[in-house]
Amino acid sequence: MNLEDTLLMMPGPVPVAPRVLRAMSKPMINHRSTAFSDMYDDCRQILSDIFNTKNDIFILSGSGTAAMEAAVGCVTKPNDRIICIENGKFGERFKNIAKRYGMTDPLVYEWGDSIDLSQLEEKLQEGAKAVTLVHNETSTGILNPAKEIGKLTKEYGALFIMDGVTSLGGDLVKVDDWNVDIALVGSQKCLAAPPGLSIVSVSQRAFDVMEDMERMPYYLDLKAYKKSAEKSQRETPYTPAIPLFYALQEALHIIKEEGMEARIKRHCTEAAAVRAAVEAMGIEMLPDLNEYSHFSNTVSAMKAPDGVSGNDIKKDMLARGIVIAGGQERLSGKIFRIGNMGNVQPKDILLTIAELEIVLKKRGILSRVGPGIEAASDILDKL
Repeated sequence: MNLEDTLLMMPGPVPVAPRVLRAMSKPMINHRSTAFSDMYDDCRQILSDIFNTKNDIFILSGSGTAAMEAAVGCVTKPNDRIICIENGKFGERFKNIAKRYGMTDPLVYEWGDSIDLSQLEEKLQEGAKAVTLVHNETSTGILNPAKEIGKLTKEYGALFIMDGVTSLGGDLVKVDDWNVDIALVGSQKCLAAPPGLSIVSVSQRAFDVMEDMERMPYYLDLKAYKKSAEKSQRETPYTPAIPLFYALQEALHIIKEEGMEARIKRHCTEAAAVRAAVEAMGIEMLPDLNEYSHFSNTVSAMKAPDGVSGNDIKKDMLARGIVIAGGQERLSGKIFRIGNMGNVQPKDILLTIAELEIVLKKRGILSRVGPGIEAASDILDKL
């Protein structure tokens, strides 16, 4: 398989622009230099606009999971009660990380089911140090009600820790307006940079909690990141992955050039096109929505049609040069997923839908090719 001819249509990593790849070939610089400080400042300024926050922002050399651990580990003592909302794989991961640091009180739903806010409020009435949430749960294609959860956590005095790994940079996120104390994103998702970096925003309230902490992670100590970022020559506390910083900076410039309003509209329109296409093909979406939840605008999760496994669909698509995702763990074989993150363009959506129709026709699921393409085209014409 020629990787250069393969189209990534999965929920990360995503296709990376050639100019981003070229940026990584720049010469190494001293990470304690003005050149690095200027790059760090530039990245953090653009990220502040993406996060819609005035809170401190730091870039970690580590994936989104590293940022999840930093967020929980820096504010949690062994006897602290953490409410962990889980309705998918990454909500489960947040819960498992929190178990290492405090006492978890999971609020668990079937993967793909919506969150019941009244149940969360009941738990908050019992007292909690923090609430963890995955805003955009890519394992199930559901967008969780971060705004409403932020309102509840503020009312009951709990910290709100939000995984925005697959929404920030592709969907509307208002960290300050939603009362998010620690928000995080991964570089290889909607930001469309290579994997290996994560970004966190941290409120003053979260830093106030850290002042009372006796033990914190060493490498992921957010107080250390704040101290280094406040030096006259801004830097990270430990050696950063410089080539990835080059790539991130270039990817952020692409976002700035497109404009966040246009970028969000593109992501939302493309996701709507995928949903319209699969509906026209008679395929059912996975998430079970309520009045507060929505379909994800960066990845679509569909139930595999009767008579075929989601893993078989994934393999058939790969044979045709398109990488989509299957289901994870308990959903393996039951679903398949199509991502539209980062720099995915309408032509990529149309090609993916066309190939999916061919795959399903060959497997006897569709009688003809065309309804999905027609439905997607009608939506994409709005861009």
